[in-house]
Amino acid sequence: MKKWIWLIAGSISVSKSMAQATAINREAVVRRHTIHISNADPLASLTVGNGQFAFTADVTGLQSFPAFYQKGVPLGTQSEWGWHSFPNTQNYQREETLKEYELEGKKITYSVQVKEPERNRKAVDYFRQNPHRLQLSHIGLEITKKNGTLATIDDIKHIDQQLDMWTGALQSRFTVEGEPVTVITYAHQERDGISVQIKSALLAKKRLAIRLHFPYPNGEFKDVGMFEGDSSRHTSILHKRTVLSGVIQRTLDNTTYFVQYGFNQPVNIQMRRSHDCKVQPLTTGNTFEASFYYTPVIRHSVVPSFAEAKANSSTQWIRFWKSGGAIDLSASTNERAKELERRIVLSQYLTKVQCASAYPPQETGLTFNSWFGKPHLEMHWWHAVHFALWGRTALMEKSLDWYFTVANGARDLAQRQGFDGLRWQKMTDHDGREAPSSVGAFLIWQQPHLIYMAELSYRAKKDKKVLEKYKDLVFGTAAFMASFPTYDSVHKRFNLGKGLIPAQECFDAVTTFNPTYELAYWQWALTVAQQWRERLGLPREKKWDTIINKLSPWPQANGVYLATESTPDCYTNERYITDHPAVLGAYSSLPACNRLDTAVMKNTYNLILKVWKWETTWGWDFPLMAMTATRLQMPDKAIDALFMPVQTNRYLVNGHNFQDDRLTIYLPGNGGLLSAIAMMCAGYDHNTTPNPGFPRDGSWKVKWEGLKPMF
Repeated sequence: MKKWIWLIAGSISVSKSMAQATAINREAVVRRHTIHISNADPLASLTVGNGQFAFTADVTGLQSFPAFYQKGVPLGTQSEWGWHSFPNTQNYQREETLKEYELEGKKITYSVQVKEPERNRKAVDYFRQNPHRLQLSHIGLEITKKNGTLATIDDIKHIDQQLDMWTGALQSRFTVEGEPVTVITYAHQERDGISVQIKSALLAKKRLAIRLHFPYPNGEFKDVGMFEGDSSRHTSILHKRTVLSGVIQRTLDNTTYFVQYGFNQPVNIQMRRSHDCKVQPLTTGNTFEASFYYTPVIRHSVVPSFAEAKANSSTQWIRFWKSGGAIDLSASTNERAKELERRIVLSQYLTKVQCASAYPPQETGLTFNSWFGKPHLEMHWWHAVHFALWGRTALMEKSLDWYFTVANGARDLAQRQGFDGLRWQKMTDHDGREAPSSVGAFLIWQQPHLIYMAELSYRAKKDKKVLEKYKDLVFGTAAFMASFPTYDSVHKRFNLGKGLIPAQECFDAVTTFNPTYELAYWQWALTVAQQWRERLGLPREKKWDTIINKLSPWPQANGVYLATESTPDCYTNERYITDHPAVLGAYSSLPACNRLDTAVMKNTYNLILKVWKWETTWGWDFPLMAMTATRLQMPDKAIDALFMPVQTNRYLVNGHNFQDDRLTIYLPGNGGLLSAIAMMCAGYDHNTTPNPGFPRDGSWKVKWEGLKPMF
């Protein structure tokens, strides 16, 4: 029987750092993109953090005016461990979210959104809403004007704010009624909190204090920390306090966490209202330093001082920037080069701050809740793979290891539906519990991501220990993938579906089958899983080979690949030229195989450029297209894709990928950009062209080091 061959066995690409006389001056690259803010802009808040914890500040360097920013990039304080659930007073059960479908002769239950009966609808709402990530607090300045009223955002003048990403220092200068204020903010890189230094004559005049405010979850799709709720549902209690240190205990229903604080000078600290705390420095000088650290349990150690946080932040950030890959585009004359380099540097910073956790992140990271704060596993590739391609595999492995903790839930999900192995959840929480979703429950393209990332880990180390570590996850993933297709006795092949929704989410789950991208990804991942067995000295799985060899061909018509076999009108029906152009994914992150006709893929690419509703796309669609264009040897179009003038391809002054008024930040766009750039520089297996994603017109001078080729 014919075996399909993927070009993954080994890299002969131009994958070494481009030969250059001198190494890249990494500090110069990073610091020429130091962020400068000179006016209060709701979309220009800046974040410090460490991957597990993030603190987003306004122009004062703290969170003084959250209401002004709530419709922009909100002033969030979130951690990887901060979760909460409303009490389940009605004893809703997850079984109440299940609906049975008859698909390909099987009765399968999916956890979906239903409108009736009413109790089931409420159960669905409860489990979509709970658990949700917490907004831990707001920490801001309270500045009193000469007339005794509090300063507003309009009173903040002469703003000069800089985020030095090389050291993680956020320095904010401004005046209030002519009085200068300087605030320097650092996030500790190994503990969840910030330390801040404030300099102003307003301190000695007792007209400058620090205010802590503690919100209650609003239970909505988006939570920006502006809801206080019923004060009887949560408490904020000061205890173990002295004039220099203490603890605030937060209790929300059955959830408790703590804010430990410390100061370099005595303060008067008091709760003015149930969840509003004022810290008034008693200093007679012009300098005050404060530290606030968040923990799920009280730590008995003293919180880091400002000097300690500064040293820790500087050391760890410099170490980060000196590790892995780097790109210098400064010698380029192309008018897009400076902006592209800015996006690259800022995306590295943001993904390190927001996504380098032990868990897959939510799409808005640790800034504000979207989809109730839950991760979406189909986006995990876009959040994490770039770390490996940039030579920082350990950061990818942190969240890859999370799959061990949720494997039992993935096994239960597969068994409930009558499949083998591990079916990875889509919209989930940190414990792997599936949230009901009429779309998410039917997505399958998150399934191969585990194999992709595990293979990247092995590729980085070529160590059998990696194979031994992840083999059960890889083989369990493949077992589900081999059991999911259904046999078509008429055409003597295996089909994907019916009973799925592709990455392009506009298709009907019950009628859709054989999406091109998923067919390609399925075949690639099963092929790699077989390679893992061979590397470990195990025999190939016959069932997996059967699927590999008999999986349905990629559907095409009129010289282009179809989005799905079930929608031959996918380029003429307006319903289907929307959302992600995912058909291009079959030749973006995935290598060539002998099912691929590059002429057909090129036709598909060009047709999509002409007919697509670009206003419906998402931030990661543009890197997806850039990767496909790179493989098709169309570097001009790769660059054009990264700069397509579409709102969802907008990058704010703080580096965030803006989508719309609901999703003002979208980290899969940043992560996708970094993956695409790595491929455009370092290439992919069997590529022989230097910098294959950059036009060879003389205007691009691309200097890079430490990047890894894609498969």
